[in-house]
Amino acid sequence: MAQNKKEPSRLLTQTVIDARDELDERLEKCYSIVTSIITGLSERQINDALNAYVCKGSQQHEEVQLGLLYMILVDQKQAARAYRDMMLISRDGLTFVLTRTNQLIFEKWLKLQDTPRTQIVWFCKELVKNSVNGTESVCNSLLRQIAGGDISPKNVWLAESMLDMFMEHRPWLDKIAGLLATVVYTYLRVIVDHNGAAYESLRKREVEFTVSLLREKWMECAPIGRDLVRLLQNVARIPEFYKLWQEILNNPTALSSQFTGISQLLKTRTSRKFLISRLTPDMETKLAFLLTKSNVAASNAKLSLFYDWLFFDPEKDSIMNIEPCILVMYHSIRPHPAITATLLDFMCRIIPNFHPSLVDQVRQGIYKSLRSILEKRVLASISPLFDNPKLDKELRAMIREQFTEFCSVEVKEEVNNGKEVAENDSNHHPRLNHSDSIPDAAFSDEEDDIPLGKLRSEMKFRPIKEPPKYKPVDITDYIDQLPDGDMKASVLELQNETDNEIQCEVMEKLTQAVIQEDDFDQEVAITLATCLCQLLVNQLNNNLYNDDFDQEVAITLATCLCQLLVNQLNNNLFPQVVDEESVEDSIGSPLFVLFRNLCQTPEEDPSRQPLLTLIGEMYAKQSRIGYYMLYYLKVGKIVDDKMSTYKDFCKTLENRDIESCLMTDLRLCQEDDVRLFTYLIPDIYTQFPNIAIGSAELLHLIVSSIDGSQLQDLVCQILQGHLIMFRKDSFLSILNASLEWETIEQYFLWQLIAAHNIPVEHIMPILPKLEFQTHAEALSSILIQLKQECPSAELLRPIFCRECKKHDYFSVSILKYWAQEYEDKLADLVLAQISKSNPSTPNRKRQRSTSTSISANKKENPTIEQTLSHLDHMRQVCRNISFITHESMQQALQYVQCNCTDSIKMKYGDLLALAEDFEDVKTTRVLRGRTKANISPKPTASKQKKSPAQAPSDSSSESSEDEIVKPKTKKRKRGATPLDEDEDD
Repeated sequence: MAQNKKEPSRLLTQTVIDARDELDERLEKCYSIVTSIITGLSERQINDALNAYVCKGSQQHEEVQLGLLYMILVDQKQAARAYRDMMLISRDGLTFVLTRTNQLIFEKWLKLQDTPRTQIVWFCKELVKNSVNGTESVCNSLLRQIAGGDISPKNVWLAESMLDMFMEHRPWLDKIAGLLATVVYTYLRVIVDHNGAAYESLRKREVEFTVSLLREKWMECAPIGRDLVRLLQNVARIPEFYKLWQEILNNPTALSSQFTGISQLLKTRTSRKFLISRLTPDMETKLAFLLTKSNVAASNAKLSLFYDWLFFDPEKDSIMNIEPCILVMYHSIRPHPAITATLLDFMCRIIPNFHPSLVDQVRQGIYKSLRSILEKRVLASISPLFDNPKLDKELRAMIREQFTEFCSVEVKEEVNNGKEVAENDSNHHPRLNHSDSIPDAAFSDEEDDIPLGKLRSEMKFRPIKEPPKYKPVDITDYIDQLPDGDMKASVLELQNETDNEIQCEVMEKLTQAVIQEDDFDQEVAITLATCLCQLLVNQLNNNLYNDDFDQEVAITLATCLCQLLVNQLNNNLFPQVVDEESVEDSIGSPLFVLFRNLCQTPEEDPSRQPLLTLIGEMYAKQSRIGYYMLYYLKVGKIVDDKMSTYKDFCKTLENRDIESCLMTDLRLCQEDDVRLFTYLIPDIYTQFPNIAIGSAELLHLIVSSIDGSQLQDLVCQILQGHLIMFRKDSFLSILNASLEWETIEQYFLWQLIAAHNIPVEHIMPILPKLEFQTHAEALSSILIQLKQECPSAELLRPIFCRECKKHDYFSVSILKYWAQEYEDKLADLVLAQISKSNPSTPNRKRQRSTSTSISANKKENPTIEQTLSHLDHMRQVCRNISFITHESMQQALQYVQCNCTDSIKMKYGDLLALAEDFEDVKTTRVLRGRTKANISPKPTASKQKKSPAQAPSDSSSESSEDEIVKPKTKKRKRGATPLDEDEDD
């Protein structure tokens, strides 16, 4: 029977449980009226028809205006025409439309879909362009939605869109002093949020625009008052504002002859209209609620939390009805003890005070609630709540009096060196004993205040028991609905049979009965699927359908099958020991009979579709069907290398593609059985490479669930060549996504990367994006990979392109290590890098990327200043002058002295000073070379000596790079290092 479905809103983002918004409904209704009027008419006829309708009365005028407004918001192609018609037929100067637009912005902005948001800004620009009276109210409403401290894409987009509008229509803005001051107030606040390379262009325009408004319209901005001084202090380091700040302090009349100085601003109280302009309507609503919760409202809120407790019946009511309250108390006891204490006090007092004649019923309801909480393991113990020494003494006494059954036998007081900690009996409010003597073990993060003995007694691992994925049903009525005959008889036989082999035989008979059933329609299919899902839930076996497929029969049959298979679906599928015999046993159940028949049915066979439909009906009732099929296709001895059966199954499902089906099934498998999930992963990557390889979602699902043993299994599969998880074109996007993962998840990921032997050059483009403090996991893993590599020009480029920071030791660490292991090679590379850098642009800086995607160009060459900054940092941190006295390093420093600007020479004077006695250093170097020659022979290839101030040609530098990346270059052994160099290190 067809059901009326709620049409999705074109205006607002809504969930399935949200009621349809009244304003949205009215707008859509008015839109339908306008559409019915103008459909099939020419441009001239449309205007005449709308005018004729509007002339009937104010209600019709409002309907047309709202309909046209809705058209503007949801239909970009018709927006211009709708705006023109709105202007032509308006009888109130658009006052009504502006009021409704402000209502949408204030009340619905956070729920608006992207297109309506964009169109509201477009509509505002059109109003400004035409200088419509009252447009400043819409501008003010939009400015309030620009939240301070929020750099989400939508918020940044709104700030930039409004900036573009005000800059484009600056003459209009100059005429409206009140709005102009609000614009200045808003952008002075948000400029500080747009700090980073990704927002550099936006911030530059914001600064230029705001400074121009302040300079040209100072007296219009001065009424902001003392808060203007505060905002200017926040941006005073920006050069443009620094100049303005100096004029405010030292030459105020330069801004206006009426401006006497900063004291004039400080004496002016900032108006509320400016303060509230930085408060979004959503924030205003929440603050108003917090500031006006009365005692009556607080009591009502507490009663609503406990209401289901008062008459709780575990036989009829769900545990989920009472979970919220107990979890609020439990999780608030540490961070917000006052909340827990007030709720406990309310729970004690509600028993005698709810209703005099219902005292015993209320007490029993609360008792049953607490017992169910313990039985269902919502909490392992109520002791952290009832016996907590941090609660008020009188409250604890009242709890023990009312709930003796749930209190520990002996309530122990907190002890400080054998003495009781004094408690404050002055009131009933909770308090914390602010004594440092309270032992940390008394209040752990996971089991608050549970005695140590009790914790030890519960040390054994207990898996979390989740409610069954399939809710058992009574299938008696469903069986009665099945047509009389062999199909119904087989279902009854399957219901009463317990032997697995006989069940498989019955399932085969049932399949044949389905094939031969003439009236197998949708209703019968659903009924049979319900029966099978219940009876075979622990087996998850296959079921077969017939050529004479009827949807009604299929639904009835699927209902019965789901019920019959309920026991199979609830059992663990994956064998504890994976061998041929155990795998055979794991698929020797009735559910897999259904899968086997489906796999053995050729694609062109008409009976294949009824089978797919029946399994689809079973899947709708028992979602484990999906990954059980994946398991069968992996271990069953069938010819289906590409898992075409699973792909065909996904295609039969409504509104589901293969990717969404696969991810849903794998996520459920991971929740049910991680071992099985790990077992399936190699086949998933092999059979679904376009979906799996490059999927950050799947990879996160893997690393967030596996343990060390399962990680080892995956690494072994990779080394055996059975598993490939990465592709070059998507590898960087995965690394980018992983930066938000937990620490252990990132380390597991890097273990998988290491197992694939991915060249470090493919990893290096992410390096400029990584922050030393924020992305420790990724940087540590990259350091370990670089440690295994010889230095090369390709590796040094992104290292030197990193911004050198005082507490960022990434570059210093790898350079120091390479200086120890590959001194000659690293020195030559640094010389080549410095020599080919352009000294005429020493202040060019790499643009840092803070966007969510990785766009760093690994061919980007660092500037001389960037290279020197890392070398100087290395000098300061490692105090390593032996590497800097290398002949090639000395040539590099001499080149800097001869070719760079004075500012660079002054900035890195301490580093460059190490090259002043170059001739003496060369003599020392020769002596060391002789000593070293007696200890360890040097490579036979000699270096061509270069003039210190002469840069090598591009061709020579490129050829040197080609030689460096060859693996034949020998490392300088630590054992061969002269003693004096070790001391210098």
